[in-house]
Amino acid sequence: MSEIAGIVGPIVVIAGLIVAQSVRILREYERAVVFRLGRLIGLKGPGLILLIPGADRMVRVDLRTVTLDIPAQEVITRDNVPVKVNAVCYFRALDASKAINQVQDYRLATFQIAQTTLRSVVGQADLDELLSEREKINQRLQKIIDLQTEAWGIKVSVVEVKDVQIPEQMQRAIAQQAEAERGRRAKVIIAEGELQASKKLAEAAGVLSAQPAGMQLRFLQTAQILGGDKNTTLFFPLPMELARAFGGGER
Repeated sequence: MSEIAGIVGPIVVIAGLIVAQSVRILREYERAVVFRLGRLIGLKGPGLILLIPGADRMVRVDLRTVTLDIPAQEVITRDNVPVKVNAVCYFRALDASKAINQVQDYRLATFQIAQTTLRSVVGQADLDELLSEREKINQRLQKIIDLQTEAWGIKVSVVEVKDVQIPEQMQRAIAQQAEAERGRRAKVIIAEGELQASKKLAEAAGVLSAQPAGMQLRFLQTAQILGGDKNTTLFFPLPMELARAFGGGER
C-alpha cells in the first residue's frame, strides 16, 4: 500500500499541475488571444476555456474603456504664442487579436500617438481658436488619433483638451482686450438707447405740436409735478402770439 501511495501521490500532483495549466477563467470584459505552437488560433472567452499544456499560450486583453491622461505639452501656436496644453483620451480595444498582433504594446502606442497629435493640432491653431473653439479642436484630435489606431483594433471615442496655460503677460493682454470690448459694447448700447429715445421724443413733439390743447395739458402736468417737489419758483411760458403783440407786430 505504501508503494501504491508513493506512486499515486506524484501522479495526482502532476495531474493537478496539468489541470491548472489547462483551465482558465475569463471575466465578461476579457478575451484570450490563444497561440498554439506560435500560431494564432483565435479568440476565446469569456468564461471557462481549456488550453493544451506546453502547446498553447494565452494573452489576456481587457475590452473596457481606458482613460489615458496626456500630460502638459509645451506648444507654440500658429500665431507664435507659447502655451501648455494637457488632455485626456478615452479608448478601448475593439479587436483583441489586432491589438496583440499588430503592435507590441497598444496602450503605449496609443499614448505616443495621442501625445504627438496633440502637439501637432495645437500648433496649427491660433490662440483665439484654441480658447473659443475647444470643441472643434477636440473633434479634430479624436478623428486623427482614431484613424491612426484603427489598424491596431483600437477605437478612440473621445479626446478632450483639459487645460490651456498661457504666459502671464498674455493673460493681462487678453484681459485688457476683453475690457476694451466690453466698453465698446456699452457705448454702442448707450448710443442705440439715445437714438431710440430721440426718435420717440421727436414723435411726441410732432403729436403735441399738432394739438395745442395737448400742449397746455402737458404744461399743467409738468407744473403739478414741479409743485409737488416744494419748489418756490415756477416759470410759466407765454404764448408766442402774446409776445408778438407786446413786441410790435410780426417781429
